[in-house]
Amino acid sequence: MPTLYPLRFQPLFKEYLWGGRRLGTLLDKPIGDGPTYAESWEAVDHGDDQSIVADGPLAGKSLHDIVSEHGEELFGRHHPQPVFPLLFKFLDAKKTLSVQVHPNDEQGAKLDPPDLGKTEAWVVLAAEPGSQIYAGLKPGVTRESLAAAVEAGTSDQCLHAFEPSVGDCVFIKAGTVHALGEGLVIGEIQQASNTTFRLFDWNRLDKDGNSRPLHIEQSLEVTDFARGPVAAQTPQPTGESGVERLVECDKFVLDRATRSEALSLDLGDRFHIIAVLDGTVTLESEAGSTELPKGQTVLVPAVCGKVELKPAGSATWLDMYLPG
Repeated sequence: MPTLYPLRFQPLFKEYLWGGRRLGTLLDKPIGDGPTYAESWEAVDHGDDQSIVADGPLAGKSLHDIVSEHGEELFGRHHPQPVFPLLFKFLDAKKTLSVQVHPNDEQGAKLDPPDLGKTEAWVVLAAEPGSQIYAGLKPGVTRESLAAAVEAGTSDQCLHAFEPSVGDCVFIKAGTVHALGEGLVIGEIQQASNTTFRLFDWNRLDKDGNSRPLHIEQSLEVTDFARGPVAAQTPQPTGESGVERLVECDKFVLDRATRSEALSLDLGDRFHIIAVLDGTVTLESEAGSTELPKGQTVLVPAVCGKVELKPAGSATWLDMYLPG
């Protein structure tokens, strides 16, 4: 019998000034009393930020422990890996986030300490009327014109923006200038990196009258000025009823299933991250059954081979894994 089984983790919460309460009210996360719960990290192995197994024989182990001690069972065809290469989180943007940009792998490797690049994708779970996503630069924006706008405090005028709908997916490649607008709740899959360069913070001041630090030179250095405006993805059929492909890139694959009937999932000798966005899903494997209500995430190791996903009524979930 394999050591590994479908792994649920304790959520790792991050409180930032732009956060709110909807991780609790919308996704039933066990947040505390504070008003600024911004992120719930569901699966992470990045330095001191570690997902901790919530139940079963491996309860209390960190995700990095699993990588180190059970790498072949976890990764299958992608073994070995020094760290778990993906990070999945939920975000509640009660206020607009800073305008930021992330390096690619080559640029991240030159940092001190070195880090992965950060390519990511967002799926919109909730959107208040008028909420905006800022993704990419308007046509014709150059390094020089963006630098001048930063100096003048008008960087927002260089950004492409649109009002998203629930269900929209936005693919943010490393080097894309971006920001989440207020009123959005999203699920985000990304490389396991936390390197963010802040280009613009909407001229905000904190409670002490200070502005947050910016990383203007670093931002300009890693920005892909050829990227241009970014729109919502067009979902593609997968050949499986009710399952669509939202993103397929060299860092991850992101599928979304909306089904009322069971789905038999062949893992393909790789791990899968399953996150339930709506409804309740029971995941059945050789190790037993795992009930996943809305807002729950499970990491299914490669060694599980095949699993069955059984929605109670209709349900929607994300399925995320490595390509190749």
